[in-house]
Amino acid sequence: MSQYALLELDMDGTLLDDEQRVSDENKRAIEEAMRAGVTVILSTGRGFVNAVPYAEELGLTGPMVTVNGGEVWKNPNELHLRHLLERSKVQQMYEVSQKYDTWFWAYSIQGIYNKEKWTAVIEKEDWLKFGYYNEDDEVRGKIMDELHQIGGLELTNSSPYNIEINPLGIHKATGVQSVCELLGLSMDQVVSIGDSLNDLAVIQQSGLGAAMGNAQDAVKEAADVVVATNNEHGVAELIYKYML
Repeated sequence: MSQYALLELDMDGTLLDDEQRVSDENKRAIEEAMRAGVTVILSTGRGFVNAVPYAEELGLTGPMVTVNGGEVWKNPNELHLRHLLERSKVQQMYEVSQKYDTWFWAYSIQGIYNKEKWTAVIEKEDWLKFGYYNEDDEVRGKIMDELHQIGGLELTNSSPYNIEINPLGIHKATGVQSVCELLGLSMDQVVSIGDSLNDLAVIQQSGLGAAMGNAQDAVKEAADVVVATNNEHGVAELIYKYML
């Protein structure tokens, strides 16, 4: 039996291939890990609604971490923890999006919004995450400077061209720590895998942290091991090499 009891899976760029599918190879490996007694959880920047269909596809009925740790679920039907952004900060972040005419999106408990679909009344909703997408490095750098001035924000990304924002101190590692507390485990018993900066903290704090072959360089440098890409079933490689 492996020394590891929990496998934390990022979704986009990790578990999912570029067509947003879970490969048969990854499915088989996950099934074998669960049969061996490993708890498998999804830990994603996505909101619950966009993550839970994959949990159902894989037969995962236990905890889940969504919106980069903004929510921790005991199971797909029961919320355990939720961390909200201050509405005043969301207003400021919205104003930054208008200043730089950049694409943005935001998750609230009430809905998912973006630049093309912005019907939100900021002061009436409960905000989980805000994000920007811009391929211009200079503009993205200016947005980062504005966010640092706002302060009290956790800044990561899920691609080299975006910025994802949660309340300060809230990230996937805090979410997985909460899951460990629920299950009576320690972070030493966790294997984590991902590809982007929103995976960095949990990879650093897990017993074994893995980076995908397609991961950003900073993630590869921080990881204990690097496996194949998301299109080459890197999750399956991790499970067979290090967990079974």
